[in-house]
Amino acid sequence: MTTAVGLVVPAYHPDVDHLAAYVRSLQEQLDLATVRIELDAVTDGIPPALAALDAEINAVPYRRGKGAAITAGFEALSTDVLAFADADGATPTSSIGDVLAPVHNGDIDLAVGSRRHPEASVESHQTVARRYMGDGFAWLARQMLAVDLYDFQCGAKAIDASAWDVVRDHLYEPGFAWDVELIAIAGALELTIEEVPVEWHDQPGSTVSPLRDSLQFARALVTARHRGKRLSDSRLHAAIAARREESPALVEEQ
Repeated sequence: MTTAVGLVVPAYHPDVDHLAAYVRSLQEQLDLATVRIELDAVTDGIPPALAALDAEINAVPYRRGKGAAITAGFEALSTDVLAFADADGATPTSSIGDVLAPVHNGDIDLAVGSRRHPEASVESHQTVARRYMGDGFAWLARQMLAVDLYDFQCGAKAIDASAWDVVRDHLYEPGFAWDVELIAIAGALELTIEEVPVEWHDQPGSTVSPLRDSLQFARALVTARHRGKRLSDSRLHAAIAARREESPALVEEQ
């Protein structure tokens, strides 16, 4: 039986030519049933270089955030495996294939690309601030969450469609911290998770702000831990949740 793979590429003010070349590479080298570009803040129509691609494009005139864009893309797909790759192409096509493989083969539920795995190959041009922010966040996440990984936020992940059905109602984070929430919820629900070392090339022009987004990541990590604990039947966290008014899950806003 053929396993169909759908890949979402969330994009906000991307380098259009670079993104188009990346999507073509993904389509040429990987066995993908669908590539769907979730394009935020489009006010002048879809750029011709993207419109010419053999890909689904969902363009909205406002910024939803990475997590909300990926969620919208996953909800629109009907494939057996759902995956995403960041639009900057920092994770090359071959490594996207490595991330897809364990889910495509039916071995695990969620595959997490990893730049910090000992076997990863990294060509980095990051600023010192971004590098230390990433390292510090990964260390903090390991202390707080039940899932022990080297890297929580590499822009390449794949999940089985049935596993997505399990986690989708528990995801709330619309921005960059969506990745860590996905992992925390998957771990709390006892889904199988595999960390996959990737080749990674940092790209200039990141929309991540070391100061602003480090605070956002920290808040999201605390929230993800709380939601994971609640799903793991923690009485304390169930009591905390009962006293709070919860915002709608991302899938409820689609």
